[in-house]
Amino acid sequence: MIMTTEELRELTGSEETDEMLAIRLEAAENFIRGYTHNNFQNRFIRTFAEILGGALYLNEPLPLSAGDTVQISESKFNSGLYVVDTVNGVTINLKNGDVLREEFRALVTKVLYPADIKIGVANLIKWEAENRNKTGIQSETISRHSVTYADANGDSAVMGYPKAALGFLQPYMKARF
Repeated sequence: MIMTTEELRELTGSEETDEMLAIRLEAAENFIRGYTHNNFQNRFIRTFAEILGGALYLNEPLPLSAGDTVQISESKFNSGLYVVDTVNGVTINLKNGDVLREEFRALVTKVLYPADIKIGVANLIKWEAENRNKTGIQSETISRHSVTYADANGDSAVMGYPKAALGFLQPYMKARF
């Protein structure tokens, strides 16, 4: 997860429930990872693990703590993003649901998002709450009620967000082949 719901609430001033903010954070994380083609893995914090009983048993201890995000890859059944619940030496319990199936070898890598990604996500979620219902309106006149709609084509918007709001992602874009 890019940040906790408490951090998001502090940055945006949102009064939404924790569940709704968690959904918005997950959606933003998936959007950013897909749009930038960047998985934000710290490849220096990675090892193979055995998955038994919903816990990860690492080959070597990693500098992980509760709340960190890890990505499981090179797995037949359990590939994906998970949030660390507890760490006890080389044993890691995951927060968001059980791992699907037991495996004897899967790659575990820490996912680390830079601070500007966190601020950018907070700004995107704040923009979503304040402006989503106004999308496409370029100008509006109240007296005699006149509304002019902007051309929301590929040149001015990406996935419903204005391109200007996504500028913080530019340094993290990776080529896709």
